[in-house]
Amino acid sequence: MHEGVVPGGGLAGGFDMQSTIESGQTYLWSRDDGGMFEDDVPHGGDAWYHTVLPATHTSTGDPEVIRARWTGSELVWEASIPDAPEHLTRLLRLDDDLDAIVGDSPDLPLLRRAYDRYRGMRLVRDPPFGSLVSFICSAQMRVERIHGMVRRLAHAYGDPVEFDGRTYHAFPTPPQLSAATEADLRDLSLGYRAPYVQRTAEMVAAGEADPAEVAGMDYEDAREYLTRFVGVGEKVADCVLLFSLDFLEAVPLDTWIRTAIAEYYPDCDRGNYRETSRAIRERFGGEYAGYAQTYVFFYLRTGGE
Repeated sequence: MHEGVVPGGGLAGGFDMQSTIESGQTYLWSRDDGGMFEDDVPHGGDAWYHTVLPATHTSTGDPEVIRARWTGSELVWEASIPDAPEHLTRLLRLDDDLDAIVGDSPDLPLLRRAYDRYRGMRLVRDPPFGSLVSFICSAQMRVERIHGMVRRLAHAYGDPVEFDGRTYHAFPTPPQLSAATEADLRDLSLGYRAPYVQRTAEMVAAGEADPAEVAGMDYEDAREYLTRFVGVGEKVADCVLLFSLDFLEAVPLDTWIRTAIAEYYPDCDRGNYRETSRAIRERFGGEYAGYAQTYVFFYLRTGGE
């Protein structure tokens, strides 16, 4: 086992691990104590979290486990590989300058209240295939149930990884998941999402399309590309772009952001997704509008107003 710390002094703008992982951005991390998504206002905690890196993202060519805990001053980690700090920096965007991002954000009272409440929350950068399937599962579903679906998929089809006396499971690869039938996935309580997940896995496994292909595209072209996957509309595409593929300008128009538009920015409602998204993206500051979206989303979802 490898272990170490990432000093908090080098994280511009601070870090809040609990709100980062439990704000609905990622379903590929779990809390060691089993309390994922159980807190009413999840921020400032010091629980241990873990994730399994897919084999395609490691230097060993095998899935690898990372566990981490934020103490309030440093990020303590344990892992099956020695380069965990580099992976944590990438996955949790530890090199983002939150002070600069917040300082450059528009002076909107709602946004300022959200930043003040959850300062230190960062965006995540999940592996693309796991993020894509997670958000296909997210339709009309509470965060804890989405997380349960993703965990069941990992346990049923992902590779087991032994680490520190425990068995973890990687999220399945496209070939592993494409081998499941629609009936198999319905047995895992995916419901009507089962054929979407099955067909999307087939598409990636067969090389018909790959979410990672959007790298370097213009934002709206990238969103259009992702909608070719079965079960992926513009909102799900925006989630994957924002929480996996470095399109930090993306603003997913979910229920909470549409509520914010109706109550605070009604002039941004243009009657369709594309134009409304463009308008609220500009209102939230453009380049880092996705940060603003995530803070406002979490602030409203946890009863901030």
